[in-house]
Amino acid sequence: MKALLLSAYDAESHRLWRENLKAMFPLIQWTELILPARYFPWRVRGNSLSWAFNHRATLTDNYDLLLCTSMTDLSALRGFVPELTGLPTIVYFHENQFAYPVNPDPLALRPNPVEPQMLSLYTALCADHIVFNSQYNRNTFLAGVEQLLGKLPDHVPAALMEKLCKAIVIPVPLCEDVFLAPPAPEHADQPEVLTIVWNHRREFDKGPALLLAIAKRLVALGVRFRMHLLGQRFRQSPAEFVALEKLLANHCAATAVAPGHCGYVQNRTEYCRILASADVVLSTALHDFQGLSVLEATALGCTPLAPARLVYPEYLATDFLYQGEVDTVTQAESAVGKLQELATRKSAGEQLPCVNVTRFRQSSLLADYAAVLQSQR
Repeated sequence: MKALLLSAYDAESHRLWRENLKAMFPLIQWTELILPARYFPWRVRGNSLSWAFNHRATLTDNYDLLLCTSMTDLSALRGFVPELTGLPTIVYFHENQFAYPVNPDPLALRPNPVEPQMLSLYTALCADHIVFNSQYNRNTFLAGVEQLLGKLPDHVPAALMEKLCKAIVIPVPLCEDVFLAPPAPEHADQPEVLTIVWNHRREFDKGPALLLAIAKRLVALGVRFRMHLLGQRFRQSPAEFVALEKLLANHCAATAVAPGHCGYVQNRTEYCRILASADVVLSTALHDFQGLSVLEATALGCTPLAPARLVYPEYLATDFLYQGEVDTVTQAESAVGKLQELATRKSAGEQLPCVNVTRFRQSSLLADYAAVLQSQR
């Protein structure tokens, strides 16, 4: 089988998805077209233009199957390249613009969300199969589409939701390396200190204000902890991270705790080693449609702690969730209460609780993906 895979905005989770697919189905002859994850408004609206007129020979190379992400402007691309219209097509949704939070920064660029929302709707309607990475993603997309259609003035087709409701859920697989035996943990000389890892992008939608509030409260209560900050940095980063790094450095110096790692870890082996050395993986996200960062750390033995909202209640029991639909102060208090309990158990030498996430590994999801791919033959 020859398959064409289009990743129109190749963020980390999108890259992980396509690389896992190739690893899971090595007998498929894959051809990929990838666009970098920057200039979001141009990327989602211009990908059809870029591909159709820069890569026409690649697009028309007699494929058996087309897979694309929901960022792909598929309806326009088919118009530019009619040869694609006859290909069985799967559209994969890593996220949706209906559930994406608004940046509170008054200086932040706020593009009109209707454009990418309509684009993803058109792309979904072009698909033979629509696949979401979580039930949360599917539900918020369907609810958002229904609400949007209700606002349109006239001539709205009646059967659109019926087609969209046939969408299924198959998560992005986790790489098999996170299920291997973890290396020996760091900081063996300080076994009583709780090690927390926060491994998200340094952007507003990952909740830096809540993260800073949690760290401040832990320090104020005298909890001995270290924190790894492993997320990607960008040219512009929320101001909370400057205050957070200073706070953590002062805390470690005052309590004689070895400092955590601060900064993005490019090397995959080193990244997994740091995750495996931590006790808790913490999420403060305002948006997460699957939570791959949390899942990878959990697979490597971390106790997950996440807000009781977004996708997290799909795979985490209430013991691993703090209050999510409340103000920042209350969320921080709820999260710190659970972290204090974990710190007490750690200092007493107790084993911290784990969550089994093997259902997300490549081998567990192989049959689900195979069923979708084979149905297109």
